[in-house]
Amino acid sequence: MLQHFVHYALHFVVIGFIAYLFDKKNWKKYYLVLLATMIIDVDHLWANPIFDPDRCSINFHTFHTYIAAAIYLVLLFLIKNKMLKVFFFGLLFHLFTDAFDCLWSNTY
Repeated sequence: MLQHFVHYALHFVVIGFIAYLFDKKNWKKYYLVLLATMIIDVDHLWANPIFDPDRCSINFHTFHTYIAAAIYLVLLFLIKNKMLKVFFFGLLFHLFTDAFDCLWSNTY
């Protein structure tokens, strides 16, 4: 129960603090960008079953691989647009959150 609370708090609450750190005046705009990074989970729809509580997302789902993470990291540093930087940071934070969840449940 605590693990699920922490997982979703990282996905929905902590990104609010991150958005505030990016821009105190426009944090809501950046929160929405970070929230939009949940689109990464579309790759869960290709899995069978779609949800498996004992499965680690990292290196199982297409957009949750180490290769994808490397691409997000490179794009984070190459892109000049602040919104896109926040988006790629959000994708990496999403992967961090999922990896933390895998470590917690010993499914890594």
